[in-house]
Amino acid sequence: MNRHVNAIAGRLSLRAPQRRSLEILDRITELVPPRKGTDVAAALAAVRSEFPSVTDFEREFLSVCFALATGVGKTRLMGAFISYLHAAHGIRNFFVLAPNLTIYNKLITDFTPNTSKYVFKGIAEFAADAPDIITGDNYEAIAGSLLDQPDRCKVNIFNISKINSEVRGGKSPRIKRLSEYIGQSYFAYLAGLDDLVLIMDESHRYRASAGVKAINELRPVMGLELTATPQVETPQGPVRFHNVIFDYPLGSAMADGFVKEPAVVTRKDFNASGMSAEAIEQLKLEDGVRLHESIKVELDTYARESGQATVKPFVLVIARETTHASKLMALIQSEAFFDGRYKTKVIQVDSSKSGAEEDEMVQRLLKVERPDEATEIVIHVNMLKEGWDVTNLYTIVPLRPAHARTLIEQSIGRGLRLPYGKRTGVEAVDTLNIVAHDKFQEIVDEARRPGSPIQMKALVLDPGALARRPVTVVSPSILESKLGVLPQATPDVTVAGGDTERAFDNPREQEVAQVVHSVIRSLEDRPDLVPSVSYLQHRDVQAVIARETRERLTPSQLELEGIKDGIDIPGIMASTISFVVNGTIDIPRILLLPKGEVRSGFKAFQLDLTAFNYAPPGDDLWLQYLRDGHAVVIGLGPGGIEEQRLENFVVMGLIDFDDVSYDVNADVLFDLAGQVVRRLLSYLSEDDAKKVLRFHLRAIANLVHVQMQPHYWEEAASGYEVTVTQGFMALKESAYSSFVDEPVLNFRLSPTDKSNMARYVFGNFERCLYTIQKFQSDSERRFAVILDRESSRWFKPAKGQFKILYRYRSDQPEYQPDFVAETDDEILMLEVKMKSEMDSPEVLAKKQAAVTWCGYASDHAKTCGGKPWRYAVIAHDVITENMSLASLVGSSGETPHF
Repeated sequence: MNRHVNAIAGRLSLRAPQRRSLEILDRITELVPPRKGTDVAAALAAVRSEFPSVTDFEREFLSVCFALATGVGKTRLMGAFISYLHAAHGIRNFFVLAPNLTIYNKLITDFTPNTSKYVFKGIAEFAADAPDIITGDNYEAIAGSLLDQPDRCKVNIFNISKINSEVRGGKSPRIKRLSEYIGQSYFAYLAGLDDLVLIMDESHRYRASAGVKAINELRPVMGLELTATPQVETPQGPVRFHNVIFDYPLGSAMADGFVKEPAVVTRKDFNASGMSAEAIEQLKLEDGVRLHESIKVELDTYARESGQATVKPFVLVIARETTHASKLMALIQSEAFFDGRYKTKVIQVDSSKSGAEEDEMVQRLLKVERPDEATEIVIHVNMLKEGWDVTNLYTIVPLRPAHARTLIEQSIGRGLRLPYGKRTGVEAVDTLNIVAHDKFQEIVDEARRPGSPIQMKALVLDPGALARRPVTVVSPSILESKLGVLPQATPDVTVAGGDTERAFDNPREQEVAQVVHSVIRSLEDRPDLVPSVSYLQHRDVQAVIARETRERLTPSQLELEGIKDGIDIPGIMASTISFVVNGTIDIPRILLLPKGEVRSGFKAFQLDLTAFNYAPPGDDLWLQYLRDGHAVVIGLGPGGIEEQRLENFVVMGLIDFDDVSYDVNADVLFDLAGQVVRRLLSYLSEDDAKKVLRFHLRAIANLVHVQMQPHYWEEAASGYEVTVTQGFMALKESAYSSFVDEPVLNFRLSPTDKSNMARYVFGNFERCLYTIQKFQSDSERRFAVILDRESSRWFKPAKGQFKILYRYRSDQPEYQPDFVAETDDEILMLEVKMKSEMDSPEVLAKKQAAVTWCGYASDHAKTCGGKPWRYAVIAHDVITENMSLASLVGSSGETPHF
């Protein structure tokens, strides 16, 4: 593999389909070196020999199309293409075409250094000498300096829609007019370059336009097209491009987790018969907004739990035409629509606006991702197309008649991008909802049709639940509730613990207690002074607290001390310290730092290939796939490249995984590949085995990679250095999704409906360190009853409380234990699991990480007189209220390090 490909893929953190595209470009340049005057017919024959899907360049120069689904990252791939061609082949001149003004401006921003999505971030060659950006607006002004720096990399960005307008009536575009600075037209200057590469963004939008025909006369050394829809719409139907060299469709992007999962939404028991079109439309709109309210809460809850930035979602309403859009706007702005709550939160985007109204509309649309921008509903009439890249679109209400396939394809494209750049594992955060009551079954049937690129989920809403207003419930610890350290409540955020009895009745005393508490929080980062919470009662630590408290108190607060009926600051400090000690479990922050170089890899093992019985594809099927080009890239693996050894196919498939290094694991990889090949050759000829490897490479690589995971090893050259960065930690706020009128249930009573335990909020605890908690199962609830009876204090940790990472497959997610409890003798980290899952690879991986953490925490506790930690996984079926905590943990717990 070309070293430039590996370097660029690593520096730009390319996703698998982006890297595959770069590898294909690398191979093309081997087959047809990028030079002026290349024989196009010979080039096509060379490319077709390895990439049979390319039957015609469709231009008078070599031009191939990379069809990547929306949201995968086509702009970053442009940066990778330019970086590679410059580094590997010395190409200095690039001409990038945008289909419209929106994408044109976006590309200029993304190619400009020090912007948030800069495409060359990490490319060392461009760090100090970034490419010159020449645009359709400034090329005339800077033309005079172009010839002065022939060796600099230059990226020209032009808007094809503007060029199209210039060539109407057979006129020449402005770019072809004479420039007095260079003695020729800028077009002639570019056409005379011997290394110009043409890059066409969203090429389906202008493929046969007059403007692009004029641009084709530049005769570049190579054309690279990027689009998510490699086809041209004609009256006879869509016509697929003939030069698609790599196709990564939306279904693959969904399966690989690069975009949101789309779901079609309807009401439970919905029946449209007897309803007018207007009534159905209004119901869909109202349900879309109700769903939006629920999603807002889910996103807020996730942000609070994970410590991520808050995402403000919005609803996209697709209207029939401008008159219809105006009626919808009037409805949403009326008092009858959700009591007028959306009056100032809706904008109409269509061609009916002009002047100041249009400017305001555009500005609000461009800022729709910002949490401080009011817009939550966007009504549009076919104006929001490619280039309008937002990550916070979560609900689409299509009110324009369309066939199911058209509805799917046209509706979801703008809402697939993930706000956090990757899936979170939280369904509401990772899902795009399309409200289509009257088209529900039709869309579901279309999505399930064999060959459909989209496999959509179905979401059926309960009308009763829709009528209830969702809310985020934030639960601070009881300690913070007692001290009045509470977050701000809003209409969408309820704060639990507001009725907790305050430690100090006098507001002035409470102010001082909060200052003392903030001082104690600052000492969490001083494990040398406060290695455990009990050290807060040591005289030297209390002297530090007293000194820093007085420094933080305002003069007016200090003056109150000593006045009759005044404030007893020493007394408040002593009481606050006592509250903290009794309301905290010693949780240290442990940091593992490797000593020396960290090495990792995979151990050799025997694959389980008992179910491995691939049959070679028949010749007819083989030819059918080659002809339409779709399955060639997906099925044929690495572009049909011939390998001298069959094992090479498998190895190439495995090194595509981020956690597999060829240099470290070469011997193991070839051993595993050899096992696969031997299995194939045990019942197939070599030719048939080759066909299987080419056609099923992705599935075979996945099968091997999954089995590799239990055999992963990692070690530091000299072990690990354990550093305790915090002696104790305050409990993080917990956040839950609920409803405004949802009652807090008594946790000692099992709810009637146990099928959806996660919806209930429980309270009435005696020893829990939070006012409320949620449980994922009734087994967890019963276990909480035992903890509340037998431990001195317990709680369910919020995400980020421990920051324990475990290795599972190729990821390192954070482990969030179910419970933490303190007894007279030890501190317990506890997990409740279904009996059938006790020995699953993920549970065992979590257990290994947790046991290691508990060992280091116990070692730290030993140095400061603390209690040892112990970890236990408890099967759900043994948890009954007559069981003691000691018996449950004793049969499942790990021996503590002490």
